[in-house]
Amino acid sequence: MDNDRIAGAAKDFAGKAESAVGDITGDGKTQTSGLIHEASGKVQNLYGQAKDAARDATDAAVSYARGEGSDAVVKLVQQNPIGSLLAAGAVGFALALLLSRPAPRPQRRWRYYG
Repeated sequence: MDNDRIAGAAKDFAGKAESAVGDITGDGKTQTSGLIHEASGKVQNLYGQAKDAARDATDAAVSYARGEGSDAVVKLVQQNPIGSLLAAGAVGFALALLLSRPAPRPQRRWRYYG
């Protein structure tokens, strides 16, 4: 759990409490301040959730690449070696074409003297 989620939940709770105090006392400034703190806490909590989700997705991708992904590639190559060889050759050819292109020529510019 990310620190932003904890701090966001605390701000959200404090904002709700401050808004409730503003409602009870009839103070509009305190009520508005509480609503602002509550919204700030919700945004910070959502930011923490997004960071957690990104971290989880990265961890899942790394674990897949280390274990299951490489096993799947090995299995695919063993089942279809000719197709795998052709696909690797096509990728290599495309990379060679992209990397060996000559630099573009500058366009001619006509100069008018007169």
